[in-house]
Amino acid sequence: MENFAVIGAAGYIAPKHLKAIRDTGNRIIAVLDPHDSVGLLDQYGYDIKYFSDQDRFERFLQKLRCTHDEDRVHWVSICSPNYLHDSHCRLAMDTGADVICEKPLVISPWNLGILKSIEERTGHNVFTVLQLRHHPELLKIKAQLALGPANQTHRVNLRYITPRGRWYDTSWKGNVEKSGGLITNIGVHLLDMLIWMFGDIENIKIYVKGDRRLSGQFIMRDAVVNWFLSIDKDDLSDEEEEICKPVRVLEIDGIPCNFADGFTDLHTNVYKEILRGCGYGIDDARPAIELAHRVRKYLEEES
Repeated sequence: MENFAVIGAAGYIAPKHLKAIRDTGNRIIAVLDPHDSVGLLDQYGYDIKYFSDQDRFERFLQKLRCTHDEDRVHWVSICSPNYLHDSHCRLAMDTGADVICEKPLVISPWNLGILKSIEERTGHNVFTVLQLRHHPELLKIKAQLALGPANQTHRVNLRYITPRGRWYDTSWKGNVEKSGGLITNIGVHLLDMLIWMFGDIENIKIYVKGDRRLSGQFIMRDAVVNWFLSIDKDDLSDEEEEICKPVRVLEIDGIPCNFADGFTDLHTNVYKEILRGCGYGIDDARPAIELAHRVRKYLEEES
């Protein structure tokens, strides 16, 4: 059993991380969040230390570092807003812990080099959550693609609609400086999945530009991908809106794959792989982060 601390325990994605820590047989001993709406922690133990102040949290981790190994924090799970990820990764490694960081690992690609240097200095590592690489349906597709003829250019359509209310626009997620915008905050998983399946990007085009929806085309090593990404419920058909679930459809050479289901245990599977030494690190996260940055620059230049 290893000890975890969680940064951002009151956030949207934190319950998936808390569940994954418990379901992999480990324990949560401390959390940091400036917001004290953390009553869900009682589901995971009554002795979890809660901190709203980062300095006190850091001192606590440093104090435990000087005790027996079984008492220190071995891992820090980071669920904080995107623009804080790199600083929280640094805090974790400097207090003697390895890191599991929610997507995107960083907003700007140049911060990856800084994290690499801290890994080398401290001997600790950063892993990130690329959960679509663990999705059962997408794993099947990737295996099928590997059996196909070499040098084939696939025709791909991706439609991804995950509705969010107007709160999104006025929260940090709607602030490009803090979230990286729609293409980074939500799209980075899709970018990683496409690169994982079809190789490097050769060219990009953007057709629809907006804060709540984007569409475009990627020319990739093994595919031409037309994609549509939206958080606006108005982009759902009447039938889709009635079903009340996100739309996640990947069509390859005319054959559709609906991967809307299968997300329940993905974070737990991510944790299992990381804890057995097979997680995805900084270099794995880099291509999608660089592509998201490239799309943002494209949008800025075209605006």
